Amino acid sequence: MTDGLASGPASEPVRCTELDDLDVLSAPRRLTADDHMFTVEMPSGFLVTCRLQLFTGAGVRPVAVATQIPGDGLDVTSAAEWLAGAVWERHCPEEELPPVWIHLKLMRAGKLGPMGIRYGQFTQTDRYWPQGPLFTTITHERLQALVGVPVAMDRGTGYVPRPEEAEERRAFEKFAVVRFARPESFRAQVCMPSGVPWWLRWARQVLPRRGARSCCWYHGGDWHAVSAMALQVLKRARAQCVNLEDMEEFAVAHAVAARATDWETEALATLFDTADAIQPDRERRYANGQHRAQAMLEAGVRRTVVLRTVGR
Repeated sequence: MTDGLASGPASEPVRCTELDDLDVLSAPRRLTADDHMFTVEMPSGFLVTCRLQLFTGAGVRPVAVATQIPGDGLDVTSAAEWLAGAVWERHCPEEELPPVWIHLKLMRAGKLGPMGIRYGQFTQTDRYWPQGPLFTTITHERLQALVGVPVAMDRGTGYVPRPEEAEERRAFEKFAVVRFARPESFRAQVCMPSGVPWWLRWARQVLPRRGARSCCWYHGGDWHAVSAMALQVLKRARAQCVNLEDMEEFAVAHAVAARATDWETEALATLFDTADAIQPDRERRYANGQHRAQAMLEAGVRRTVVLRTVGR
């Protein structure tokens, strides 16, 4: 059974500046919740599921650890605000601030994915509605120090795979970036304030922009290079008949062989992650990926790889 989020009482937004230092937040805690099928329904109607481990202790902030594998619905990174808000509301509603948020994604073989263990710092929050996460990769040792007790690094024995939709087939495809719908950047509002107007997207096709910017992860590298690798991966995968669910691991192996940077490897992995790939739907909206789409539009990338429904 799934729940939507209650709106909660109106309140002034709270700035969460102390979240930067995990050492300050580290303290002995104990595992008080371990839900192998924690599920939230997004406002869009999409479902997101994960294993939730909640660690609590007297006088310290709760720590929520969310673990996903392929097939868990919407990507845990994209849904971080809603998942953290639901944990806050359902498990620790008396807390003034949301739980310290950690998430990780496992690959099909059960090993940790290329993005590793991610610490999400919410820069602002209303009651049960944390916003503006900034993600940082942390080590397993730092996670253990934060919580103070062992953290399970698997999906759990209570995992129930989603039933496959036999009438729907998805596939990765080459896609012209200029055809992307206008994104609505609900996160990086400083550097992505209002989508990309038609005149700018065409101008960038003529005068592309390369390189990285320091404002956010989405602008943190060269999407031209990543998209070029993605097209190479797609061509090789088709020649080798790689399964849809194995594409992310196949792409990461390609990036490692090509000596790609950490950012390029992570960005490439997101394009082939079936939960996190850019997914424009039939109405040219986004099931996922609009921040990366905007970064590509701003850079003038010509073609990239998206995940599409190709038949019913």
